[in-house]
Amino acid sequence: MPEEAYRVLEVHAGKVRCRPDREETIEHCRFCVFSRSFQVQGRQVTSPALAYCLRHRATGEVNMKEVEAVTCADRAGEGYRSMMNIIG
Repeated sequence: MPEEAYRVLEVHAGKVRCRPDREETIEHCRFCVFSRSFQVQGRQVTSPALAYCLRHRATGEVNMKEVEAVTCADRAGEGYRSMMNIIG
């Protein structure tokens, strides 16, 4: 998916609105297959969910208390989907 198709979800009280009817904690975002990056202090940090992605191989930790926004690839409105179901 081209990067311009990603959604940027602002964090409010540790949660994002990934669907119109549902909020998720940003802790869920770190393990969501749609999570691409986190904005921390104005810079983009690759999501830990991409640790097993052959293209990205994210290995860094994200300070979840400082996350300002989440870049999300979910355009269909599916919502949170755990990467653990894929790698498990």
